[in-house]
Amino acid sequence: MANVGRPEAGEYAPYFERYVSLVPGEDPLAVLEEQAVAVRQTLQGLPEAGAGFRYAPEKWSVCEVVGHCADAERVFAYRALAFARGEKAALPPFDENEFARLAGHDGVPFAELLDEFAAVRAATLASCARSTACRRARRSNEASRSRQSGPCQMGSPRVRRSIGSPAGGLDMPRGYD
Repeated sequence: MANVGRPEAGEYAPYFERYVSLVPGEDPLAVLEEQAVAVRQTLQGLPEAGAGFRYAPEKWSVCEVVGHCADAERVFAYRALAFARGEKAALPPFDENEFARLAGHDGVPFAELLDEFAAVRAATLASCARSTACRRARRSNEASRSRQSGPCQMGSPRVRRSIGSPAGGLDMPRGYD
């Protein structure tokens, strides 16, 4: 897979710097691949009871975080595709809290959510591998909106890494390791 390079500050909305800054290295697509493996390795041993864990009331459960990552990946992958195909229409907003509220991820077996995240990530990588989306977005007038998609996909699991560990790291929730 070709290295599309790290986006420059003017190629994404300033709001997304908090996500983009979390992405290591210069090859975002390699990070997407590595991250899929790391998420699976870190979470696959978590028992179903642990997947319902919330580190505080009203916070998302582990299931909801993994489901959110899959949903966010779909949204940002679609945005990248829309820009790559020259879509002129405004894209709909993404209210992650409303998505999470309506998704019902807590009712899905955790192993299925991990499989779903892996499948969505594989689809994203396949789309990037055969598409000129990233290269076209960089040259496009829409670059400031489209280049944020990949880094945001990578940043989302890193931002959500605090499941059960406010200090960070993709740690298992305390008491379930």
